[in-house]
Amino acid sequence: MSRGSSAGFDRHITIFSPEGRLYQVEYAFKAINQGATTSVAVKGVDTAACATLKKVPDKLLDAATVTNLYQLTDNIGCVMTGMVADSRSQVQRARYEAANWKYKYGYEIPVDMLCRRLSDISQVYTQNAEMRPLGCSMILIAFDDENGACVYKTDPAGYYSAFKACSVGSKQTEANSFLEKKFKKKEDYNHDETIQVAINCLSTILSADFKPTEIEVAVVSKDSPKFKQLTEAEIDTHLTAIAEKD
Repeated sequence: MSRGSSAGFDRHITIFSPEGRLYQVEYAFKAINQGATTSVAVKGVDTAACATLKKVPDKLLDAATVTNLYQLTDNIGCVMTGMVADSRSQVQRARYEAANWKYKYGYEIPVDMLCRRLSDISQVYTQNAEMRPLGCSMILIAFDDENGACVYKTDPAGYYSAFKACSVGSKQTEANSFLEKKFKKKEDYNHDETIQVAINCLSTILSADFKPTEIEVAVVSKDSPKFKQLTEAEIDTHLTAIAEKD
């Protein structure tokens, strides 16, 4: 086994390498970039928006059934990046946890508690030998009664945090530096600007002009706190506005 320092230590998920690394968990992060999609979420003053690429792998597929955006509760939605089957499994679990919380406590689960719960579950997957970590990352957006617009991200290692803007996927580094530049100039984006920053981020890092069918966008805001996916016509309006700005 002459494979340098990782020799044999990536065989088991529960074994640390001498450098103190868990290789299987690191490989889970690599699996997220496998699908070559990138997702972005941005938080404005009273709005949170997320945008992702819509890739239909086969011309024979019904494009309406291909999506990376999922509604978890009325007010909480998410964009999944990574392996689709793992994503579906995590979404299913998130819906179960949200429903369970409502049944137990009689009110809707706050977005930070849902993200925390999912991260705790992901962390257990890195500890038990009979599990494998999920090869996907979830970005949650919601409009919270107390905290206003929220963007949270959770990863296979079980780490989570709230963000002003975040991205995940194969072009994550480029997207993050784009968002950092934008947020250095200005942080208080209004409803339309928030959506446009997210779309603009995707089109800049991929240096592509999108058709409305090629991206998916979802929004929550103070005026309509329900998680809402934008129609192609609405996306087109925003794409036109971005083109006119440039």
